[in-house]
Amino acid sequence: MFNNIYEYLGSAEIYSAGMITILILTGFAVGFINTIAGMASALSYALFMAMGMPINVANGTTRIGIIAQFTVSSTLFKKQGLLDVNLAWRVGIPVTIGSIIGAQLAAVVNPRAMEITMGIVLPIMAVLLLLNQKKEGRFRRFIDNNSSQTLTPFKFFVFLFIGIYGGFTHAGVGILLIFGSIFLFGMDMLKANGIKQFAVLMYTPLALFIFIKHGQVNWPVAIIFAIGNVSGATVASLVAIKWGVKIINYLVATAVFTMSFWLIYKQFI
Repeated sequence: MFNNIYEYLGSAEIYSAGMITILILTGFAVGFINTIAGMASALSYALFMAMGMPINVANGTTRIGIIAQFTVSSTLFKKQGLLDVNLAWRVGIPVTIGSIIGAQLAAVVNPRAMEITMGIVLPIMAVLLLLNQKKEGRFRRFIDNNSSQTLTPFKFFVFLFIGIYGGFTHAGVGILLIFGSIFLFGMDMLKANGIKQFAVLMYTPLALFIFIKHGQVNWPVAIIFAIGNVSGATVASLVAIKWGVKIINYLVATAVFTMSFWLIYKQFI
């Protein structure tokens, strides 16, 4: 069965009804998951590579949908008062600078070391995130007492590192942005999600420009896929606002443990 699916994806016409349906439905799933948690871009890469795209073209093609989905979700979060644009700009600057550095490092440094490190660190952060839900807990009080909206040099450095990681490998950068916003600014999950979306929206166009310059964007696929991305992001934004913080915390924690397993597992396959 899987061989048949793979053969279909590699041979079907882009504008056929079946392929358009697959692209939009997968794009919807990616937009939904990326908006609520993160790491769903791996689905994009898997689909595009199964369609015969080289990894660099798959990487460039998925950036169109990322920009589209986070433009929509950032707008919806802003309308609901869940996005502090001034703070998001301040966070986005070091992230953007870091992404440029990370993209350069990716050309000369083996990504395995950073991926293994993140695979170990992220589950620890996820546990802290769940402890963070208990308002009466010691960890919750520690965050409340040691966080402010000021972007200190230390916080600038942390988000610079997150940007370097994002430019280096991109896997899970959204989750790191969420954790950084929660632990350094004392935000809840919804507002941290707003910061994540805006920061990714700031640095992604720079990466997209490079891919376009090198002819590494499949525009027909990117546009069709972006339709699904936008639809998924819209539904996810409304669901996130309705469900509230607690359920989103558990969804993000689940995504983190899944991604951590994958980052470690992929080193041995």
